[in-house]
Amino acid sequence: MTLMIDFPFAGAGPWVDHFKEVELPVLRHTVHQLEELRSEAETINVRKLAAIITHDPLMTLRVYRYMQEKRSKSQNAEITTVERALVMMGTYNFYENFRDLPVIENQLKGHPKAMLGLLKVIARSRHASIWARDWALLRQKTTFDEIAMAALLHDFVEILMWCFAPTLAVRAREQLTARPQARSDLVNQEVFGAPLDAIMLELSQHWGLPSLLLSLLNPGDAESANVRNVKLAVDLARHTANGWNDAALPDDYREIEALLHISHSNFLERIGAPEEQIVTARAAEAAGDPLAS
Repeated sequence: MTLMIDFPFAGAGPWVDHFKEVELPVLRHTVHQLEELRSEAETINVRKLAAIITHDPLMTLRVYRYMQEKRSKSQNAEITTVERALVMMGTYNFYENFRDLPVIENQLKGHPKAMLGLLKVIARSRHASIWARDWALLRQKTTFDEIAMAALLHDFVEILMWCFAPTLAVRAREQLTARPQARSDLVNQEVFGAPLDAIMLELSQHWGLPSLLLSLLNPGDAESANVRNVKLAVDLARHTANGWNDAALPDDYREIEALLHISHSNFLERIGAPEEQIVTARAAEAAGDPLAS
């Protein structure tokens, strides 16, 4: 039986100590997809298998943790993507070492609100990853896969809170809903006793995530365009999850368009914004409105 945390710890350290040894559960859909392909373990296409894994942030973390645990002292080059990790370990070996995975839905059976909250964060993380990769490609960065991975994993501590501290996670979500102007990091500090970013960075280091991912996840390196690429994708995913009229979106748009050097209408089109917003932006640009971008 999984131990659920009902009271906040004092600071990031105790949370890190608690989480660093837990067995990470994965989505039932992930388990089903992997099992459907088990008979093809020796011949399955690595890219196809990586796509299943990277659709689930916690499954992705399990692969990174495994690679770090098995890393030999003679291995100098870091494995920075799931696809390369699968090439390194072999698909048959992957299936041999990832059996009987714990399922999130079983763990949260008595917590329907937490299950819904968790699914929303995972959906948000997937959006952030897709956008971060697209923008990195537009910026012609060769590390586009790593940038996408960093965006996918950026909020993994929030996912862990939904899994292992569901009562607290629901409380944080309700407070953010009741106080829409409140900063999420302040609410998280109040509810969990620590900022989630601090827990994320410590856990990432403890689990031995590749140094490139660690640098991309580090909010202290905000001067780096690649770090901004990740953070802005995460912010956009969080704000659009509240609806396409969220008050924070105009600021997001301005920052991202400046990073990508593209027009407002072009940007809205890339992220799949509502058609009426794209049409309005095009009309403003055509009319030479200086506020159009």
